Amino acid sequence: MARRRLRFWLALVAAALAALIIAALLIWRDDILEAFLDPQVPYTVYKPPPAPDYAKAGAWDQLPTHGESAPVDVFFVHPTTFDGGHNWNGPIGDRGAAALYARVVAPNYAAPFARVGRIFAPRYRQASLYTSLTVFDDAIEAREFAYDDVRAAFDYYLAHLGRDRPFILAGVEQGGQLAARLLSERIAPDPALRHRLVAAYLIETDVAAGAYADDAPIPACHRRNESGCVVAWISARQGDFPRVISILTRSKVWGSGGHLVNLAGAPLLCVNPLLGAEGDDPAAPRLNLGAANATGLEWTARPGFLVRQVGAQCVGGILRVSRPRSDTLLPHGSFAKRLRVPDYNLFWADLEADSLIRATAWRLTRPD
Repeated sequence: MARRRLRFWLALVAAALAALIIAALLIWRDDILEAFLDPQVPYTVYKPPPAPDYAKAGAWDQLPTHGESAPVDVFFVHPTTFDGGHNWNGPIGDRGAAALYARVVAPNYAAPFARVGRIFAPRYRQASLYTSLTVFDDAIEAREFAYDDVRAAFDYYLAHLGRDRPFILAGVEQGGQLAARLLSERIAPDPALRHRLVAAYLIETDVAAGAYADDAPIPACHRRNESGCVVAWISARQGDFPRVISILTRSKVWGSGGHLVNLAGAPLLCVNPLLGAEGDDPAAPRLNLGAANATGLEWTARPGFLVRQVGAQCVGGILRVSRPRSDTLLPHGSFAKRLRVPDYNLFWADLEADSLIRATAWRLTRPD
């Protein structure tokens, strides 16, 4: 009897300790993840990985295949695929980052543009996932450092790979912010590049609306059959709106002088991907041309679409998205995985259709 009681109390204590550990992990998971990913070295003394050489194929996640033809080009800046750890900025040859691009990013976020353009996706010394968890100066410097590679890749593309061709600029998450800076610093001041720009897609990217006002050199898109404009949004799923608002209070966007500055309550640009237009008009799920969970598909494989999955509406600069009908389009996996863009795309077919329409509009309005 005494032994039974002892075993009972030991099991009870073990269960209580396990519950406390689980609760602690849930409460302090952000802090634990930050401590694990923190490079633990000031950026002022940090030695970044070697610079990429964009004349070599190894400096690109994706280049067109030999003989590939398309009406336009797509310069695609990928989202964060490097967690961190010892480095503030990811090395070009990181196998995990390259595998994540090939398995998740390419089929879900680059592939929607494959029918409209040849894809050019540079590798760059990206700021680690850790830099999105902190607002310290070291993280800001790492993100600003990454831009130099993206600009170098874009300049190489212009000089050697896409001379005089029309192009789409696309970026996702932190890659979207880098693409936004390319727009403001490299493309907007150059009339020839503005003329060649079919559209810019800043996917799941927080950008200030004022930078793309009606009187800006590159305005937001007001209708679907418009070219030379910007499509941008950052979304919040149903029930997740307060958390996204909290994150955005700490968010930083590219300001004048090429530095990241606090968003500080500035209105965000929101172009509804279901409508292809800026504004707060609601879009019902019936307008959703097709979501896709394309993770793991070969580049040439076309995903099976799940139509009419979500409705969406821009509210206060944030795209509020209804709950998808399919459970395959819901967040899952580790906390670190959830910090990245999802391994599915709710607007896969919508992006494809939108880019094809804008490419046609570009050719009609700029026949020269």
